[in-house]
Amino acid sequence: MNGSQTGPVVVVTGAGAGLGRAIARAFARTGARVGLIARDRNRLESARWEIGELGGQALVLPADVADAAQVEAAADEIERTFGPIEVWVNNAMTSVFSPFKEMTAEEFRRVTEVTYLGVVHGTMAALKRMLPRDRGTIVQVGSALAERSIPLQSAYCGAKHGIRGFTDSIRCELIHDKSNVHLTMVQMPALNTPQFRWVKSRLPHKAQPVPPIYQPETAAEAVVWASRQRKREVFLGLKTIQAFWGNHFIPGILDHYLARIGYQAQQTDEAEDPDRPDNLWNPVPGDFGAHGEFDDRATEGKFDLWLAKHWETLGLWLLGGAAVVLLCLRIRR
Repeated sequence: MNGSQTGPVVVVTGAGAGLGRAIARAFARTGARVGLIARDRNRLESARWEIGELGGQALVLPADVADAAQVEAAADEIERTFGPIEVWVNNAMTSVFSPFKEMTAEEFRRVTEVTYLGVVHGTMAALKRMLPRDRGTIVQVGSALAERSIPLQSAYCGAKHGIRGFTDSIRCELIHDKSNVHLTMVQMPALNTPQFRWVKSRLPHKAQPVPPIYQPETAAEAVVWASRQRKREVFLGLKTIQAFWGNHFIPGILDHYLARIGYQAQQTDEAEDPDRPDNLWNPVPGDFGAHGEFDDRATEGKFDLWLAKHWETLGLWLLGGAAVVLLCLRIRR
């Protein structure tokens, strides 16, 4: 084992930029030893340097999460270098902004392989190592779109729905086996990440996250917090909570609402360049960091983070308060 650090060993997929980069930094601040998985070595090297500056230690592992063998090899290298993996964060994703009728089968397959099967492959590699030790945590980075789909991102929405169904199934198996390995999913709001600069798009205008937009550091803090808890799911952002509850009670109304506003809400007023490079098949060169182009519109969302951490307690207080009010009304009668 290299190095003298004793912090937790953490794996982050999609660690080269965006939310994954922010997650890696957040774990570094805890003194973690972080295995960085993504396709672009140069971005991973930049992330490794940042982690060292923040007090952590990092291992660069260029790999495509769509390839199970590459993920397995990366997991082996991490444990040879740092020791037993304690936290595995499945974050890697890609998407295509396009009406479904204009997508190709190859594009849809690629989004599914990276965004959905990448999580499957990561979970397999993590459980292979965690189950014999009977400890460890796997964090799936989800989305409000894991419950409420929107137009123009059919492949991505389908993948996020699939991750939630897959995760629920594996969680049941862990409970059945009385395993101490914990599996959680953090459902994210719209984030200010660079993905909108490189995701393949057929839209006439540049893609944007649907407001309200949150900074990736807030989401990263939620992931670190979730990795230390025993929560089934963590919901970041009021809009995320609304999406989950709304889809339970008024799914038909939401279908019509999103059909009306969903196209415009995902585009800026600036024309898109149809010839710009995209990252569907290969990384777009450059070190993009964690932030996208929406700093002037993004919020840190500190209250939303507090709410995510205390949602269950707050819910119990509200239910208890409602019960007291109903009891008082009954006594008055």
